[in-house]
Amino acid sequence: MAGVEVKTPVSELTRIIRAELAARGVVPFARFMELALYHPRLGYYESDRDRVGFQGDFYTSVSTGELFGQLLACRFARWLGELPRETAGRRIVEAGAHDGRLARDIMAWLRQHRPELFGKIQYWIIEPSPQRQQWQREKLRDFGPRIQWAADLPSITHKGASSPQPSPPGNGGEGDLPTVDQGARQDAPGKFNGILFSNELLDARPVHRFGWDKARQEWFEWGVALDGEKFVWIKIRPPANSLEPVVQWPEELLRVLPDGYVVETCPAAEQWWREAAGVLDRGRLLTLDYGFTQEEMLNPSRTQGTLRAYLHHHASADLLMNPGEQDLTAHVNFSTIQATGENAGLKTEGYLTQTQFLTGILAEAVNDPAFEGWNSSRTRQFQTLTHPDHLGRAFKVLIQGRAVETPK
Repeated sequence: MAGVEVKTPVSELTRIIRAELAARGVVPFARFMELALYHPRLGYYESDRDRVGFQGDFYTSVSTGELFGQLLACRFARWLGELPRETAGRRIVEAGAHDGRLARDIMAWLRQHRPELFGKIQYWIIEPSPQRQQWQREKLRDFGPRIQWAADLPSITHKGASSPQPSPPGNGGEGDLPTVDQGARQDAPGKFNGILFSNELLDARPVHRFGWDKARQEWFEWGVALDGEKFVWIKIRPPANSLEPVVQWPEELLRVLPDGYVVETCPAAEQWWREAAGVLDRGRLLTLDYGFTQEEMLNPSRTQGTLRAYLHHHASADLLMNPGEQDLTAHVNFSTIQATGENAGLKTEGYLTQTQFLTGILAEAVNDPAFEGWNSSRTRQFQTLTHPDHLGRAFKVLIQGRAVETPK
């Protein structure tokens, strides 16, 4: 009927965020992003709707097919073989496993092509969400108790810390669980040996958004408040310690920054990397994600930062619209992540594009029987994973390690 306003139904999550804003007045954007993505029942990543792939909101390397997991499995097998022989309790630990598809691809390849190694390891998933754990358990049922779950990083060192010895290859059932080898070096207290990795995890950690006030020559933080029933941006004065990542910018750069220039920082990502380094005794820490170096971040032409919303494969700058219904993601500052790991005692082994990383794996595996019979499907997957116009250039790979042997 003409002249009749049709109101869109308000989601329960929107009402919850409105109630918090009504009580607090204003919150940093990082808090809004935390609720929008990770609310225990209603957050974006808690929805049972398929978020990834053609029918979802975005593509990932995993959604291209099994090849991505197979290439990672090949490299992980080599890395696990490089650990000192006396190293015990070798594990692969994945953080941010979504529905478990990548874990399935990795473990299936190891079971088929590296059965001796498969019989010695356990695969751990760090997953705080019971909902996502359930998705993963359904996807990984075939591997039985060889897959273990932990709610957070410290928990992976509190149970199941056995030192494996070879067991006959099988289907991942109870009879194939690792047993204790009394002659092996035990895990250090509160630590584990092996590989800890994430794929598109850090880019979804809640970020703080800062803006540049050219007239005052100072930074402010963008917060979120209510205007009636609408979410709106509002300038707030940030705590002094939160400004450390941006106040060190060169004076000559600050002089040319336009008014309102936006930059994001992600203390949550740095804290996660610090904790990850802290639980790794011997092995490697790896992440694959969108991101830039600090120098690339300092780009006066990127006036609105890197934070974007994604819905049905369309990027949007309307970050406050429909919380819980769209993905929110910001590029990782790999320079700060690298420095965090090095300050925790890790050695940086590589910072690569995904193209360089995956091409290197395939070049080493050219004579591996596991990759014989290369077909058109694998070719298409590899092109999508590595071509600069697809996923090859946007994704970066950071590799850091501790107490591992370099192949001669």
